[in-house]
Amino acid sequence: MDDSVRTVSIDGKAVSVFLGNKPGIPAIYLNTYSDEGQKIYEAAQAVGCPPFNLVTVSDLAWSHDMAPWDSPAAFKNGESFTGGANDYLRLLVKEIIPRAERELARPLTWRGIAGYSLAGLFALYAIYRTDVFSRVGCMSGSLWFPGFKEYIFSHEPKRRPDCIYFSLGDKEAKTRNPILKTVQENTEEIQSFYQGKGIDTVFQLNPGNHFVRGIERTVVGIQWLLSR
Repeated sequence: MDDSVRTVSIDGKAVSVFLGNKPGIPAIYLNTYSDEGQKIYEAAQAVGCPPFNLVTVSDLAWSHDMAPWDSPAAFKNGESFTGGANDYLRLLVKEIIPRAERELARPLTWRGIAGYSLAGLFALYAIYRTDVFSRVGCMSGSLWFPGFKEYIFSHEPKRRPDCIYFSLGDKEAKTRNPILKTVQENTEEIQSFYQGKGIDTVFQLNPGNHFVRGIERTVVGIQWLLSR
């Protein structure tokens, strides 16, 4: 597979397009905290993922662009969340996707969205606001986010997803923080909810806390989405 990559700036976001360079393969959109796209794409090649296009977006205002609505800081000395996800999703759908896909060999078989941490939360939220994604990867997703589980249980996606991947570290819920400690329970309940609707889904528990092997965990999720 060609390792060629195209990078453009759109409204202050750095968008990198890693080309699978053949028609009839999917595109996965990945919002990243610190521009890990190259490492993730190379790691996906190394584990033998089938051909796919990867589009990564970085230089995000993390606590704004990835947050579905306003919420107080979850951590001591942390930033509060200012719900900018709808605005960012509009940019993603209307400007980033069309620009990125000018580089890709068509047709695409499907389009997925994935992310780690708050970007995993955003990936799941996205399918409730747009119908352009059919597969979701929610790796160590911030599903502790206040009100999010209730939102999922009371809303319908714009398009029924083909499959959804969930993962967490097995130490992520082992915290005194009353908000963060709900993460595993919430993730399990949300995954069961989708399973009950007959959606192809899995929940994988990895060793370690939230900050362990993020790139590897992301690649495992991408590999699962590509295998369905």
